[in-house]
Amino acid sequence: MSSTALVPSLVRPNSRAVALVADAVLVAVGVTLIALSAQVSIPLPNTPVPVTGQTFGVLLVGASYGAIRAFATMTAYLVVGGLGYGVFAAHASGWDVLRFSSATGGYLVGMLVAAALVGALADRGLSRRVPWVLVTMVLGNVVIYAFGFFWLQHALGLTASQTWHAGVRPFLPGDAIKIALAAGLLPAAWKLVGLVRR
Repeated sequence: MSSTALVPSLVRPNSRAVALVADAVLVAVGVTLIALSAQVSIPLPNTPVPVTGQTFGVLLVGASYGAIRAFATMTAYLVVGGLGYGVFAAHASGWDVLRFSSATGGYLVGMLVAAALVGALADRGLSRRVPWVLVTMVLGNVVIYAFGFFWLQHALGLTASQTWHAGVRPFLPGDAIKIALAAGLLPAAWKLVGLVRR
């Protein structure tokens, strides 16, 4: 199913050129949202991974954009950050942040996969009812944790228990709040997508 079918009221523009411009605008808006949410960054003791708002932005983009646009948005975000623009947490940038030796790179790569997964589930209509919205966003969060966990474990040479306490456990309460916020703002995000795509 096309990613443009995720909002019932959404109408695809007749002109292919207009559609491409609309998608480019949505990608730019999504990159901006994720970049701004990444700057909500709170360092925690005993872990190099800060609490950030990125998960909120990624899940909201995935659920409202669909798989293709969400994947394109996260790819653009990572490329912009890799090229040296400070869009990562605490205005970090550069390809080093994404290397396997980076403590936080796994979370960023996980966000790319999570955005596409949540978007794919949204394309199949699972973002139209609150319980399913929460399920899809929790699944997206699990993907982010999975990549972040193994990446962090490798980067710092931690045990599984140490990685859990440094890279997952401290973030569970905050991520629950971010999922609730993203789910609550999803109807407004749909309206924005619809306005841009008309």
